[in-house]
Amino acid sequence: MVTDSLLSLPTSRSPSPLFTLKPHSSSATTSVSFSLPSPPQPPEPNLRCPKSIKSSPKPKIPSNPLKNLFTTTTTTNNNNNPSYVPAHGESTRATHSLASKLRLSSKLSPPPPSPPLLQDTQKETQISEPEAPSPEPEKPEIFRQDGKIFIGNLPKWIKKHEVAEFFRQFGPIKDVLLIKAHNEIHINAGFGFVIYGGPPPLAEKSALKAVEFDGVELHGRVLTVKLDDGTRLKGKAEERARWVEGYQGQDCNNKSKWHQEREGSWSLFRKVLESEPENWQKVVTAFERINKLSRREFGLMVNYYARRGDMHRARETFERMRARGIEPTSHVYTNLIHAYAVGRDMEEALSCVRKMKEEGIEMTLVTYSILVGGFAKIGNSEAADDWFEEAKERHTPLNAIIYGNIVYAHCQTCNMERAEELVREMEEEGIDAPIDIYHTMMDGYTMIGNEEKCLIVFERLKECGFTPSVISYGCLINHYSKIGKVSKALEVSKMMECAGIKHNMKTYSMLINGYLKLKDWANAFAIFEDLVKDGLKPDVVLYNNMIRAFCGMGNMDRAIHTVKEMQKERHRPTTRTFMPIIHGFARAGEMRRALEVFDMMRRSGCIPTVHTFNALILGLSEKRQMKKAVEILDEMTLAGINPNEHTYTTIMHGYASLGDTGKAFEYFTKLRNEGLELDVYTYEALLKACCKSGRMQSALAVTKEMTAQNIPRNTFVYNILIDGWARRGDVWEAADLMQQMKQEGVQPDIHTYTSFINACCKAGDMMRAMKTIQEMDTIGVRPNVKTYTTLIHGWARASLPEKALKCFEEMKLAGLKPDKAVYHCLMTSLLSRATVAEAYIYSGVLSVCREMIVSGLTVDMGTAVHWSRCLRKIERTGGELTQALQKTFPPDWNSYHTISANFDSETDDEPESDDEDNDVYLANVTDGDDDLDDEDLN
Repeated sequence: MVTDSLLSLPTSRSPSPLFTLKPHSSSATTSVSFSLPSPPQPPEPNLRCPKSIKSSPKPKIPSNPLKNLFTTTTTTNNNNNPSYVPAHGESTRATHSLASKLRLSSKLSPPPPSPPLLQDTQKETQISEPEAPSPEPEKPEIFRQDGKIFIGNLPKWIKKHEVAEFFRQFGPIKDVLLIKAHNEIHINAGFGFVIYGGPPPLAEKSALKAVEFDGVELHGRVLTVKLDDGTRLKGKAEERARWVEGYQGQDCNNKSKWHQEREGSWSLFRKVLESEPENWQKVVTAFERINKLSRREFGLMVNYYARRGDMHRARETFERMRARGIEPTSHVYTNLIHAYAVGRDMEEALSCVRKMKEEGIEMTLVTYSILVGGFAKIGNSEAADDWFEEAKERHTPLNAIIYGNIVYAHCQTCNMERAEELVREMEEEGIDAPIDIYHTMMDGYTMIGNEEKCLIVFERLKECGFTPSVISYGCLINHYSKIGKVSKALEVSKMMECAGIKHNMKTYSMLINGYLKLKDWANAFAIFEDLVKDGLKPDVVLYNNMIRAFCGMGNMDRAIHTVKEMQKERHRPTTRTFMPIIHGFARAGEMRRALEVFDMMRRSGCIPTVHTFNALILGLSEKRQMKKAVEILDEMTLAGINPNEHTYTTIMHGYASLGDTGKAFEYFTKLRNEGLELDVYTYEALLKACCKSGRMQSALAVTKEMTAQNIPRNTFVYNILIDGWARRGDVWEAADLMQQMKQEGVQPDIHTYTSFINACCKAGDMMRAMKTIQEMDTIGVRPNVKTYTTLIHGWARASLPEKALKCFEEMKLAGLKPDKAVYHCLMTSLLSRATVAEAYIYSGVLSVCREMIVSGLTVDMGTAVHWSRCLRKIERTGGELTQALQKTFPPDWNSYHTISANFDSETDDEPESDDEDNDVYLANVTDGDDDLDDEDLN
């Protein structure tokens, strides 16, 4: 028995060291001899006990995976024993065993205790080693199958049922095998096999009958029919054996030729994908060269198209994979969703999610992160929040990537409070914020104009051990450029250069944009020169900015030259390239050149968009050429481009400038009927039309509809209404609007105060006008040239030219330069009162006249005629004042004066109204305000 054998071991000549008892030996070792169950199991019937251990042969026994576990456990226990001395040759090196791995993972799922029976069985195996059974002679493997025939020269389009119908005449058919082509799985390789069913003798008899018809014609092809000799299966078996042997020995030379070619194609595809991802043609060619594409290759190709944002080709590759019968996994679906997210088509992305759920494929955390990031890019923070909450329910814990995407979503919608809550929640979860989240927060504070918190985040970034990168400094440069503090942006730029970080294209573009907003063209070009000196090549965005700068300067020819230079550098112009040029020519009234640039844009391959047509319409509307603007609108409709809200609003503003209320309401009705969004700018155009035409009751009706539509009134709306009441001289209604404006928390600006002062001057309430000036000084709003012009006009209407002259001197002391309108108003006021006023009025007229001569100002013919009539009342025969003032008259004044001398002498005694002339002037001033408002609105 086995027990007797174990007890007789100490008397053996060469005892086993595993069972030698020593003081303080491990309990595992001493208890092994008594751990066998009673009664012991008999040995296997095909094993026989050896006569002696020494004389028995030692067969090759496969290694036991639990042997290392036992040995390591024993070694560990011996190491814990201070009196343990390792035997000669025993390794004292600590090994990483299965037991240590289980102990490390025991917090999640503790391992079950190992049964001691395995250890005893191992010892018994070592003690009583059985003799190896006598090897049986190997039978040769038979590859030929009874009843199987080979059929060659089959049509490639033939189907299984057609082959079965023809060969069924020789016997019952068990199966038909048509070999598919490697690359084109929808056709056959031109050969196949037919396996007859039934008992082996019957199947073989049917096969022999079929072979007799070798050379039979089927569908115009002469078939080859013969018995299958098993050559194909034998070759496959040998090839498989060589491949398995080569895989176990890591010998690549034993792989089949097909596998070697496929592996080479796969390696080339991976190399191109990693080294030249921008060369999509090379990537696609390498992909198509792979024989028998698998899910791995299709997944990589979908991921490649996803990174490029080519959602259509990504979908095509996905459907091609499914057509081959390869079912997509969560990884492939995630790549496809990524493609739609990059292409900002979240509807299709959600359809992929629904398909995943229908097929029972679980969404991973990466899938949720891509969905959150996709909705963040389109500004839908609510949908991003919904998917984020679902990810929290299904995947715990989350990672920094999905937190970064949801923070970005709320920063894009300027919801910085929610973004701060998410960052706090992430830190409480123990997730360290990467530097990208700091950049996202800085960009969010830039969008809301919070300089203080943007700097706090930048300092916090450095405190957390991050080294500021070009993106970090770029966020600060972008912030200062957007809020108009370009000088501070330059300081950050110098700080970045001191840190050893060079500018890139984006940082230079930010600085140029900052100067363009300030209309500082010279410094914008200086930054552009620095960019070229640093060896950077301008891209499309930078060229567009420079074209915008040239158009702002009015140098349209240089802008067109920049477009041509851009094309020489092989940069393709976009619609944004041509829009400022088209708008510049249209605004200057040069519609012929604007249309030439429009045609140039089409020849460059740019398809006109609604924004391009809007640029043409805006330029014509600002020049009040509404007939041509409507023609462009009709051409736009013929081109299949639907007008948007901005198109109709621009036309409404154009008709409002003309005071054509009917046309303005007509296009407002069109806008509403087409289901377009009504915003505050649309209602501003209506209010402007009503106030310009004096229909204040209609303007009040428009404001009531704005309230019904929950559209709040802004500063521009109040400016239009106050100006409308000012035109009628109703200072009380204007004052009520000022009070209402302050109660609603809308801050008045310089245009608001100027319009209200105009209302006071029209009503003759100059005391209230002066109080308004004091109020402006209190709140820090400085009067501009138009404000002083309105005051001068008011004092002139009040027959107080000395007050007007004093106001003129205050304007110059304030550092403002008088324009032509100021001189016109002041000179008209002084000349109308010079015959009855004191001597200082006369000297004031001379001083103003000399300033006009120094400034090189020339009045129009109508003003010259009016002033000459006033001069004849002051100086009948001419004098110093007449000689000085005539220097400001137009060059053809003398010829005009000679022709109209007789007519003027007959009408000298007719009464004149100086106020009417000033009213005409004031209307011009108000129109200027309206034009300025139009610029701000658009």
